[in-house]
Amino acid sequence: MTLNIKKQLGVKIKKLRQKKGYSQEQFAEAIGIATRTLCGIETGKNFLTADTLERIITTLDITPEELFAISPNRPAEELKSEMVEIIRNLKNREVIETLYKVTKSIVQG
Repeated sequence: MTLNIKKQLGVKIKKLRQKKGYSQEQFAEAIGIATRTLCGIETGKNFLTADTLERIITTLDITPEELFAISPNRPAEELKSEMVEIIRNLKNREVIETLYKVTKSIVQG
């Protein structure tokens, strides 16, 4: 298993931001960074400074433990929600059809 701390932390920040109802723009403004910088953090391309980390924790009203608790065994509802989001963002018809066929064959056993 490849461990990519920047990516995992970015995903966690994005989920917590969305859970609190912040858009990327709103959250970036609230923590005092550019939206593109936040985007880079959430995708794992950029890492955050200690000051930014502190502002994220404060703005989201969470503990550092909550932010850094990255569990490989995520709840089924969380996985389903993430799958739905991925599917919503698909644009390529061939990919959609392939995913449909694979999913259907798995579900039908």
